[in-house]
Amino acid sequence: MGDMFRSEQMALCQMFIQPEAAYTSVSELGETGCVQFRDLNCTVNVFQRKFVTEVRRCDELERKIRYIETEIKKDGIALPDIQDDIPRAPNPREIIDLEAHLEKTETEMIELAQNEVNMKSNYLELTELRKVLENTQGFFSDQEVLNLDTSNRGGAGGDDAVAQHRGRLGFVAGVINRERVFGFERMLWRISRGNVFLKRSDLDEPLNDPATGHPIFKTVFVAFFQGEQLKNRIKKVCTGFHASLYPCPSSHIEREEMVKNVRTRLEDLKLVLSQTEDHRSRVLATVSKNLPSWSIMVKKMKAIYHTLNLFNMDVTKKCLIGECWVPTKDLHVVQKALSDGSAAVGSTIPSFLNVIDTHEQPPTFNRTNKFTRGFQNLIDAYGIASYRECNPALYTCITFPFLFAVMFGDLGHGLILLLFGAWMVLSENKLSRIKGGGEIWNIFFGGRYIILLMGLFSCYTGIIYNDIFSKSMNLFGTNWVNNYNTSTVLSNKHLQMSPNISAQGVYPLGLDPIWQLADNKIIFLNSFKMKLSIIIGVLHMIFGVCMSVFNFVHFKRYSSILLEFVPQILFLMLLFGYMCFMMFFKWFKYNGFTSNQPETPGCAPSVLIMFINMMLFKNTPPLAGCKEYMFESQPELQKAFVVIGLLCIPWMLLGKPLYIKMTRSRQVAHVKHNGELTGNMELAEGETPLPTGSTGNESAGGAHGHDDEPMSEIYIHQAIHTIEYVLSTISHTASYLRLWALSLAHAQLSEVLWNMVLSMGLKMPPYTGAIGLFIIFGAWCLFTLAILVMMEGLSAFLHTLRLHWVEFMSKFYEGLGYAFQPFSFKAIIDGEEEE
Repeated sequence: MGDMFRSEQMALCQMFIQPEAAYTSVSELGETGCVQFRDLNCTVNVFQRKFVTEVRRCDELERKIRYIETEIKKDGIALPDIQDDIPRAPNPREIIDLEAHLEKTETEMIELAQNEVNMKSNYLELTELRKVLENTQGFFSDQEVLNLDTSNRGGAGGDDAVAQHRGRLGFVAGVINRERVFGFERMLWRISRGNVFLKRSDLDEPLNDPATGHPIFKTVFVAFFQGEQLKNRIKKVCTGFHASLYPCPSSHIEREEMVKNVRTRLEDLKLVLSQTEDHRSRVLATVSKNLPSWSIMVKKMKAIYHTLNLFNMDVTKKCLIGECWVPTKDLHVVQKALSDGSAAVGSTIPSFLNVIDTHEQPPTFNRTNKFTRGFQNLIDAYGIASYRECNPALYTCITFPFLFAVMFGDLGHGLILLLFGAWMVLSENKLSRIKGGGEIWNIFFGGRYIILLMGLFSCYTGIIYNDIFSKSMNLFGTNWVNNYNTSTVLSNKHLQMSPNISAQGVYPLGLDPIWQLADNKIIFLNSFKMKLSIIIGVLHMIFGVCMSVFNFVHFKRYSSILLEFVPQILFLMLLFGYMCFMMFFKWFKYNGFTSNQPETPGCAPSVLIMFINMMLFKNTPPLAGCKEYMFESQPELQKAFVVIGLLCIPWMLLGKPLYIKMTRSRQVAHVKHNGELTGNMELAEGETPLPTGSTGNESAGGAHGHDDEPMSEIYIHQAIHTIEYVLSTISHTASYLRLWALSLAHAQLSEVLWNMVLSMGLKMPPYTGAIGLFIIFGAWCLFTLAILVMMEGLSAFLHTLRLHWVEFMSKFYEGLGYAFQPFSFKAIIDGEEEE
């Protein structure tokens, strides 16, 4: 089978690159994104590798770019979008100019920022001084002026001793944070024992912190006191509470003159600040045009040197050796990238790429596109496929939305999902540019094609169920005819319509809309959907078991077809496949148009009771005139099926272990030659190197081999596998009944929401009903979207995911591989943007 049905074939390659061409060659490989490198320096400390200096240099450049980007965002300057023009990795010589430019820009920004903080601090101090001088006008009266020392300037200057001797009051004025005022006032009271008179006034407008720019609320205060000792205590308290003290003349004229001078200085400082801001904005605007390109270039350069640290230097120090996993389809792409890298630097010695054999399990790589990527992510969330085993993502593209639609069958709700998915698909180029949309939005957008198909299939099942917002569509009329007169219908509440009289053929598509009015609607739909879910489930499991055959054939495990697949498919088909057959046979045989009483609908036996009697070898007496079985040889056939199904259990339990034991006894011990002791021995001149790995597919299939396991573990493993399969066949069949249960719940919730909400508005009087219906319709739309579309849709999605992970994939899927993680610049840049 092709690579579309399983992971791609991988090759372990060895690269030989000249040191001068190593940077450009790895850069070309990063652009292609199809090589996963292996670390050949596992024993070497990361700080002792060859290119650690270059990595640190890139870290320093990233730090400078982050600092400049922070300053740009602080000023609200928008960075250009360069998703359509992503630059390539820079030349090592070009990075010197970039480093010098970033160094110059960072130094200039730091100087501007420091000068701005200093000027804003001066501006804040002058603003506080102006506020102090303006708010203290009311603190001084004519009597206070006569009693104050005119030489006092905020408690400083003048002969304080003489002033205190004369009995004049001293004072200090300043500004303090508003939240510290009460503690400050309490402390002044305590240290002075009530001998300090404090006046304060809250500033109406907040001031801006010069460092952070956050608003701060402050209060102007004036503390009057007497005595030099008390003055020193007050200053210490102000220092402890981070209060700013300012000179404040006691003379009204001097205060007015000082206010004028301060306002003049503030105007000058504001002009200087404005010019500084303009210069800063011009510098940042110039840098912002190239900053995204610089950031990507530095990231690519750092990734290249990180990758080069995985290489090993040969003994002569003239060649770099690296190992990598490459898809075989991309070998020519890698070889071209190596040649382009060598040609870019004018290297005369070409780089070599050798494919080597190995016993290691290669990584799993499933090539996807934007349509299949979402479905592949669902499979990978369960477990990465083992190398080259069947990939269920291809079939999940159809089975997943179909099983979802069986549970979510409503034309109206499916149309909502379809429109939402179609909007994301048609606008994906514009929506993909949205950054910072959140994790939930990224999940929805990543699964846009899943949502589109789920909505499309839900519309289909909604047509089959004939259900749109809990109502039916009368597209083709009805095939049921009323043969009773009006009086008979009105007087008989339990009147029934016989199919052989009232039914006229088969309805063209889906369910007949007349079932919307029938009293036995739920009984009929329960029977229909229950049988439908069992049939779909058994077919789904049979398909899963058959998928294991392709794995057995690919890995050349032909014995497993007879020892595992055959008993498994027989056990499933003879028991539950037979039960599905009886459902179809019952539908075809029993009808209301026959005159033979045993074939009338009243004599139709219960398939469930018949299946239980089949497993227990019991009989149920039929009704009078009816037959217990549907056909003559049914009891003998059922006994044969049960016996064969029971024989399949020891077949699965003992077949494979006995086969392994027989094949081991026939094997001849293999004696290794001296040349096979180690793969690192140096070959003599003229010798031909032997392959170090197996070329067969047996060892490439993940955890398929049992060569090294003892027989006791093989018996235990097979016993667990057999018990799990037998029990899971029964439980998984019952698990598919969730298709019926959720479909019934969704239909009933939709009907309840219609009857309890929207129908209330439709029954209101004409005039008030118009307004009421408008409000009620809005509530009905809200509940429909929130409950029936989002909550019920999420529930159906999770149940569908469980049916695929447990019931379907457990039949053939191992999921023991590890993902192929290529060195790709695109993946690195996208990953950092998501973080």
